[in-house]
Amino acid sequence: MADFFRKLFGKGEDATPAPKPQPVDFATTAPLSDLQLQSILQNQTVKYETQQLIVGSGQSVGKQREHNEDSLLAITSTIAGHSGNIPFGLYIVADGMGGHQYGEVASNTAIRIIAGYVLKAFHSYLFNLPSQPMQESLQEMMEASIRDAHRAIQREAPGSGTTVTAALVLGQQVTMAHIGDSRAYSIFPDGRISPVTRDHSLVKRLEELGHLSPEEAVNFPHRNVLIRALGQGEVLEADIFTIPFPQPGYLMLCSDGLWGVISENDISRAIMEAPTLHRACQIMVEAANSAGGPDNISVVLVQMIG
Repeated sequence: MADFFRKLFGKGEDATPAPKPQPVDFATTAPLSDLQLQSILQNQTVKYETQQLIVGSGQSVGKQREHNEDSLLAITSTIAGHSGNIPFGLYIVADGMGGHQYGEVASNTAIRIIAGYVLKAFHSYLFNLPSQPMQESLQEMMEASIRDAHRAIQREAPGSGTTVTAALVLGQQVTMAHIGDSRAYSIFPDGRISPVTRDHSLVKRLEELGHLSPEEAVNFPHRNVLIRALGQGEVLEADIFTIPFPQPGYLMLCSDGLWGVISENDISRAIMEAPTLHRACQIMVEAANSAGGPDNISVVLVQMIG
């Protein structure tokens, strides 16, 4: 019986297992030499094996407003492994309608509701194994999130409204939801800037109908009047569409406090000359403020590498 308990609880010499041989690790570490570090830093042809999104953002109340009615959101995720990876990002700029009560509440409600809807829908797809199939198409998902935000604003901030420009990035595709006159642009390494969205404003509509030239539109006295806004009216008409991610290049979302104040050439130059995306956003915000900062300023800048 004593022998039984010795074996059961590991007591006694006969119960002691022989030590297992330990694997030999021949790996060593050493600090990089100055020459090696300089070579890495100067290498301009770095290959990124993991495709990923990098993002910068900037915001300012401006020089002539007391309250910030802009809201922005930037969420980026990378899950990489033996089966590859699919970059995921959600980026939103919302500009609460100036002169209306609760404009800041409207813009904040918009980004909370849209982001909450999208992330809830994507949670199982991104983080569960095996991944569950999506129940909605990406465009259906964005449209449903916009509808929910529209109703929430009417409930929480009646009489107010907001613009929304939202970009859902999955792999190489960008699904956009847009209403109002915040904008999205594709920006390319040669400096070209291509608008992705169409303004839902009175001045843009008059320009499309031929009543105003582009030059006249710049100085039109009612440039800020919107014909569509989230939270306004019973019928919601948002633009929902999918485009390829500009690669190589950048995707930029911004409020009219940026695009309405500094030129496309200045935007392009800031992005091309800045050392990082964060610094590019800061330069653009500073430029808009230097030009008078008549409105709140928001910008999100996204690049895909790899």
